[in-house]
Amino acid sequence: MNPQATLIFITSLMLGTTITISSNHWIMAWTGLEINTLAILPLISKSHHPRAIEAATKYFLTQAAASALVLFSSMTNAWHTGQWDITQLTHPTSCLILTSAIAMKLGLVPFHFWFPEVLQGSPLTTGLILSTIMKLPPIALLYMTSPSLNPALLTTLAILSTALGGWMGLNQTQIRKILAFSSISHLGWMAIIIVYNPKLTLLNFYLYAVMTATIFLTLNTTKVLKLSTLMTAWTKAPSLNTMLLLALLSLAGLPPLTGFLPKWLIIQELTKQDMALAATLISLLSLLSLFFYLRLAYCTAITLPPHTTNHMKQWRTNKPTNVTIAILTTITVMLLPIAPMILTIV
Repeated sequence: MNPQATLIFITSLMLGTTITISSNHWIMAWTGLEINTLAILPLISKSHHPRAIEAATKYFLTQAAASALVLFSSMTNAWHTGQWDITQLTHPTSCLILTSAIAMKLGLVPFHFWFPEVLQGSPLTTGLILSTIMKLPPIALLYMTSPSLNPALLTTLAILSTALGGWMGLNQTQIRKILAFSSISHLGWMAIIIVYNPKLTLLNFYLYAVMTATIFLTLNTTKVLKLSTLMTAWTKAPSLNTMLLLALLSLAGLPPLTGFLPKWLIIQELTKQDMALAATLISLLSLLSLFFYLRLAYCTAITLPPHTTNHMKQWRTNKPTNVTIAILTTITVMLLPIAPMILTIV
C-alpha cells in the first residue's frame, strides 16, 4: 500500500479514537466510531485476497449495525430524558441497547462470531490494531456509562465470553484465530468488573494491549501464522522465541508474570462485592484458555518436531531485535513486582 495512504488511515484511526474518548455528546462519540470503522477497512483488505475482502465486508456490516444501535440507544435516551450527555444515560431500555451495541463492537459473546474470521483474514499488523486500538473507544464508552449499566447482564455476558473464548480456541491451529478467542476471553474479564470498579477494567485493557502487542509484533518478525511454522521458527531468532514463550504464559495469567496482576485484582474486587461464585466460575473457565496458551508455548519451546519427516530449518536472522519489542516484552514479563505502585495510581 502507498505510504501516504497508510499514514492517512493511521492518522484517521488516531483521530476517531481521540474524538470518541474525549467527547461528551453521543453524536460526537458516534462520529468517532464511524471514522474508526472507515479508516481500518482499507488496512484489512489491502492484500486483495478473497479472505481479506470477506473479512473487511464482515467487519463493515457488524460495525455499521453496532453504530446504528449506539445511535438508536442515545436517541431513545434523549427522547425520554432530554439529555444527549454520555454520562446521563439513565433510561433502562437505552442502557440495554447500548450494552448490546458495545458487545457487538468489542466481540463479546453472543456477538463474537465476526471477530475470529476478521482477524484471520487480516495481516498481523492490522490484527494488532483490531485487537488493541479498535477496542479502546467502545471500552471508553462503557467506562463513561458504567454507573447506569445492568450488572447481571454484564456478568452473564462476561462469563459466557470467558467460557466460549476458552472453549472455541482449543481446536484451532491458526495463531490469529487463537489470539482472537484469547481476546474474547480477556474481554470477559474486563466486562465483569466494569460496573464495580471501572478503573480495573482500564488497567486490564492496558496490560492486555501491551501483552498482545508483544505477541503480534514477535510473530510478525518471525513471519509465523500457524502452529506448524511456529515449531520450526526457533532457529530464526532463538532469544526472541524464548521471550515469546514467556509473553504467552503472561497472557495466560500465570503468577510470576504481568498477566496475573489484573486477574488477581479482579478476583479480589469481585470477592469484596460478595460475588465469590462469579469469581470462582470465571477463574475456572480461564483454565480452558490456559490450555491453548500452554499448547502455543509448547510449540514455541519445541526444538525438534515430533515426527520423522524431513523439514526445512529457517535461516537465523542477523538483524537485532526491534527496540519496541524489547520494551514491550520487558513490561509483559516483569511488571508484577511493581503492583503496589500501580495500585496507588489506580
